[in-house]
Amino acid sequence: MEKFKSGFVSIIGRTNVGKSTLINSLVGEKVAIMTNKTQTTRTAIKAIVNRPHSQIIFIDTPGIHKPKTKLGNTMIETAFGTISEVDIVLFMVEATSSEIGKGDTKILEKLKETNKKVILIINKIDLVNKEQIAKLIDIYSKTYNFEAIIPISAIKKKEVETILKEIEKYLKEGPAYYDIEEYTDQTARQLVEETIREKALKLLNDEVPHGLYVEVEKMKTSRTKTNEPIYNIETVIYCLRDSHKGIIIGKNGIMLKKIGSYAREDLEKMLDKKINLKIWVKVRKDWQDEDTIIKKFKFI
Repeated sequence: MEKFKSGFVSIIGRTNVGKSTLINSLVGEKVAIMTNKTQTTRTAIKAIVNRPHSQIIFIDTPGIHKPKTKLGNTMIETAFGTISEVDIVLFMVEATSSEIGKGDTKILEKLKETNKKVILIINKIDLVNKEQIAKLIDIYSKTYNFEAIIPISAIKKKEVETILKEIEKYLKEGPAYYDIEEYTDQTARQLVEETIREKALKLLNDEVPHGLYVEVEKMKTSRTKTNEPIYNIETVIYCLRDSHKGIIIGKNGIMLKKIGSYAREDLEKMLDKKINLKIWVKVRKDWQDEDTIIKKFKFI
């Protein structure tokens, strides 16, 4: 009889390399929010994959970038902080890179310090030719003793299975840390905050990229007139400037209504309940440097 294995796997890489897309594909559920904006993931999110003979707990981390605020510094600390806590690291790079850039060099230096088992994932191979992929494999294989190098494109089922099987090779015998019905450690409150932020990032222009912070103020369950369970949720979107507040609300409140409508649609599927969602917008100019807020993003 095959022994049951378990372990923790961190996914690390620069901003926008596709880490959140990969983690959602591996889990088969939407766990991490995805946008085409940089620095979308702000904290370490756990995603759980239950297989016949293993349980793999993935940790999606913030993208490595040059920090300009306390929030930025915390995001970098969070990403690098996960490396020493896991059994295996998935290091994700883009196939479109012709050389190892500063961000990837910094990650490699951290990996060498910990001497962890690392699988290199080369993403977006559909954007380049085979010669470019071969060149990149050659360059990276000289920098670190990777357990495996796996080129992937817009994550296909076959590629997902290849990654999971490769990870299972290096897992140790161990227990299931989470119930088999669970696929994330995020609370309902966190899912609400992240879903609203995702919709805002997707709908708004680059004028309001990362000055957004969403906070749930109230979240209670009750019953509708037809006795259906319903979540009554009150939230605030904090932004850095008065001009940003106007953009988020939009003319006659149209933009805020769109954000709320799209978020409600996703949340009703995720939480399997009707949602009564109220969103306010407030200016909080220095939230990215406020310790009381920043501590929420720290990796414990």
